[in-house]
Amino acid sequence: MTIPNRGPEPASARVRGELDLDALRAGVGGRLLADIDQAVVWDVAMRTPFRGLTRRDGVLLHGPAGWGELAPFWNYDADTCAPWLASALEQAIVGHADLPRYRQTVPVNITVPAVAPDHARALIAAAGASAATGPGRSASRQPEADPVTVKIKVTGARASDRKALAADVARIEAVRDAVGPGGRIRIDVNGAWDLETARKILPLLDTAAQGLEYVEQPCGSTQALADLRRLVNIPVAADESIRLSADPLAVTRLKAADVAVLKVAPLGGVRRCLALAERLGLPSVVSSAVDTSVGIGAGVVLAAALPELEHACGLGTVRLLARDVAAPSAVPADGVLPVRPVHVSRALLRTASADAEVTARWRTRLSHITGALQRRREREAADPGLAVAGLRL
Repeated sequence: MTIPNRGPEPASARVRGELDLDALRAGVGGRLLADIDQAVVWDVAMRTPFRGLTRRDGVLLHGPAGWGELAPFWNYDADTCAPWLASALEQAIVGHADLPRYRQTVPVNITVPAVAPDHARALIAAAGASAATGPGRSASRQPEADPVTVKIKVTGARASDRKALAADVARIEAVRDAVGPGGRIRIDVNGAWDLETARKILPLLDTAAQGLEYVEQPCGSTQALADLRRLVNIPVAADESIRLSADPLAVTRLKAADVAVLKVAPLGGVRRCLALAERLGLPSVVSSAVDTSVGIGAGVVLAAALPELEHACGLGTVRLLARDVAAPSAVPADGVLPVRPVHVSRALLRTASADAEVTARWRTRLSHITGALQRRREREAADPGLAVAGLRL
C-alpha cells in the first residue's frame, strides 16, 4: 500500500515519528510549511558504516506534489541545512513534472566505503557486478552495455601513514580485480589532502586502479584543486568546492575541475542544480547524500533533466541502508535506475519511523532550519547580490 497525495490522517492514525505541524507553523515555519500536510521522522541503521555513520535519519515532508526529503547530516548547522529544506519543499510542493526528461534510465555507480578488500568484493557481487558476468552487468546483459563504474572511498591518509595507505591500495586493487579491466574506478577523498600529499599519493592509487576515471575532491580548497590539475594527469571532480562554497563558480574560473558533482539537497533543489550546472559548464555527475528512495528520486529527476550525462551517477546508495520507505526501492538493476515516480509505502514508513527521542530532536532542528531558510530568503530578496552563484534560494 502506498500513501496517496492527500491530507494527514487523524491523530489517532498517525504513524510513529510524525511531527505536529500546527506547532511548527506557530513558530518561524508558518509560511514555509503552509502547504505541508504531513511530516514524518525516519531513522534507519546502515548495513555498512559510511564516513563514520552507522545510522541515517531525516524528515519526510508531504505536500501537493508528493513527498520531499530533508536529511542533512547532524554536524551541519541550520544555515548549512537551509538548502536541504528548500529542496524538500520543492519536491513536496512544486514537484518536478514540468522538467525535461532526456533519458528513461540513469547509469549508476557502485559505492564502496572504506572497507576491507573482501568486503569491497562482496559489495560489488551484491550489486550484480563482476568480471565473470561482464563489466557490471548480468550474464543476460548485452556486451555493448556501459561498463560498471565503482566509486571508492579512500581514507585520505598521508604518505607517512603506511598502514592506511596500504589499506587504500588493497581496496582499490580488490575492486579492479572484481570488475575486470573494462570497469571504471573513481575515488573520493572528501578534501582530506593538502596539495603536496595529493601530488604524492594520487599516482600510487592511479596505478593500483590501473587508471582512475577521476578523483573526487582530493583537496579541500578550490585553488588547490586547480593547482593539482596542473601537476597530475588524472581528471579531478569537484564536490565540496561546489556544494559547500559561497562561490561555486570559482571551480570554473580557476579551471579547478574536469567534472562537477551535483547533489540535489545540499544545493537547494533540482531546478537550482540545473541552473548551476549550466553556469558551471562542466560534465556533471549527480550524487546522493545517502538518502532514502525519496531523496534518490530527486537525484534521478536531475540526472534525467541534464542535456548531457557522460558519467555514471552516485545514486545507488539505498543499498547502504538497512531499510527504505518506498516500494519499489530505488535500487539499481543492471547498473541503471529507471526514471519513475517514488511511492512511499505506509508499511515501510512505519518500520522506518523514528522513536520519541529522535523525533523530538528533529522537532527542534526543523524549527531552526525553517527559520534559517526564511531569513536567507528575506536577505536574498532584499539584496539579490547575496545569492550564491546568482541563484536565489
